[in-house]
Amino acid sequence: MKTHEINDIRPFSALINACWRESYSLNRLLKDAIAGVTVGIIAIPLAMALAIASGVPPQYGLYTSAIAGIVIAVIGGSRFSVSGPTAAFVVILFPVSQQFGLSGLLIATLLSGVFLVIMGLARFGRLIEYIPLSVTLGFTSGIAITIATMQIKDFFGLQLTALPENYIGKVYALLHALPTLDYGDTLIGVVTLAVLIYWPKLGLRVPGHLPALLAGTAVMGVLAMFDHHVATIGSRFSYILADGTHGQGIPPILPQLVLPWDIPNADGKHMALSWQTVSALLPAAFSMAVLGAIESLLCAVVLDGMTGKKHNSNTELLGQGIGNIIAPFFGGITATAAIARSAANVRAGATSPISAVIHALLVLLALLVLAPWLSYLPLAAMASLLLIVAWNMSEAHKVIYLLRCAPKDDILVMLLCLTLTVLFDMVIAITVGIVLASLLFMRRIARMTRLSTISEEHHRLVLRVNGPLFFAAAERIFSELLARSESYNQIVLQWDAVPVLDAGGLQALQRFIETLPEGKQLVITDIPFQPLKTLARARVQPIEGKLAFYATLPEALNALDQ
Repeated sequence: MKTHEINDIRPFSALINACWRESYSLNRLLKDAIAGVTVGIIAIPLAMALAIASGVPPQYGLYTSAIAGIVIAVIGGSRFSVSGPTAAFVVILFPVSQQFGLSGLLIATLLSGVFLVIMGLARFGRLIEYIPLSVTLGFTSGIAITIATMQIKDFFGLQLTALPENYIGKVYALLHALPTLDYGDTLIGVVTLAVLIYWPKLGLRVPGHLPALLAGTAVMGVLAMFDHHVATIGSRFSYILADGTHGQGIPPILPQLVLPWDIPNADGKHMALSWQTVSALLPAAFSMAVLGAIESLLCAVVLDGMTGKKHNSNTELLGQGIGNIIAPFFGGITATAAIARSAANVRAGATSPISAVIHALLVLLALLVLAPWLSYLPLAAMASLLLIVAWNMSEAHKVIYLLRCAPKDDILVMLLCLTLTVLFDMVIAITVGIVLASLLFMRRIARMTRLSTISEEHHRLVLRVNGPLFFAAAERIFSELLARSESYNQIVLQWDAVPVLDAGGLQALQRFIETLPEGKQLVITDIPFQPLKTLARARVQPIEGKLAFYATLPEALNALDQ
């Protein structure tokens, strides 16, 4: 293995290069501390909201931000990424938590970490470049629509015991429950949403998440004065400590080392760990790994554009994988790099992964100090946070631009991915989208391959082949050549513009040679390296009076004229 290949997967390279090898100073520590605190303020409410949306108590979102946030920052390949629970995972995690409980979700997270480590070791990091924009926009917009739909219940305070699994069923159930709308929850949701929307226009450096939650909580306090109580974290969630202490809301303790399969579910029963259970969780775990890889690497690319630095894609996958293996042993659910939090980290002045570590330490401090106060946060305000997250995730401006300006093929792929994500599954959407985009791309490339006339004489036709001779184009090109060369005895093909000859093109060429009638000769000139190598491996030899090869076109014409 070459030295640069070893460096590509060296696990601690990100932290070492970012800090010690670049003369980490007190000034840089101060910048990282400010950035870490800024991102921590954003992460605390978001982590809780995303955990609730994923079907688990809010503290597990905080555990994820703290544990995975530290591990991935230290090991990962992007120095500015901030990892934790993200909105994209909600559509995968919620069904798993409903079917298998918290233990099942943690086991699936662990398995996804194993998949990510395998991807990193297999050097799959660069494959993100082969996912078209239309596919990523389609499935992220579809996820955003699903997340937004799931927040309607808490935003309006609707009386619903559970939502159906399929999207159409969710919409029907929500419409059916609209008469149970609670004006208190709705008012809190609207006020929180309004602050989140208009706060950035004030131009203040303080993130709007905290002021918005304070505004929503203030509205709740006013409603309480009129004996109108709304759903809060404390009213919906409870906990039992190891010493038997009962409490409402979030337990004020640090994450504890536990075996993921030993955590009791909501009914107090432990999950039976078996090969059958693991097999049932594997599809979801693979979905988590694929989505985690895509989101983490997209985040790293965005940060590279913001900072001018370069990330290491394979090391980033390794870091994400190890983080998702370790986090479940402390109650952490699936984590990945969060684009919004990472961008805020850069804008706040971060210089190294230390800022992400400080953000995680602030989350741990909040668990110890702010847990009783966090329990008073209204669920309608948390739903508003996720509505904004869903809106930002949808990248509506990019979708509109693509609809207006992109070719019809790209629009079709995007709309198909969006629809499949909403109605069925993200993995199905990505798979179908990539396959369809690949087929449409091959059709475009095949149409680019054409024959252009260089000269025509009474017995000789000289043509130039422009474009790759691969399976999607070769049959058409040689069929056209057969028709155009019917009245000529000598057919000269200049291949200087043929970058690729694949097995399909080779077979079409050989079939054309076999069908040449007696007295006709095919001459090929100016063959580039790849087609020449393909012909040599196939042992295609000149045939006296039927097939000849020349280095250049003038040389071939001179030889034919003699």
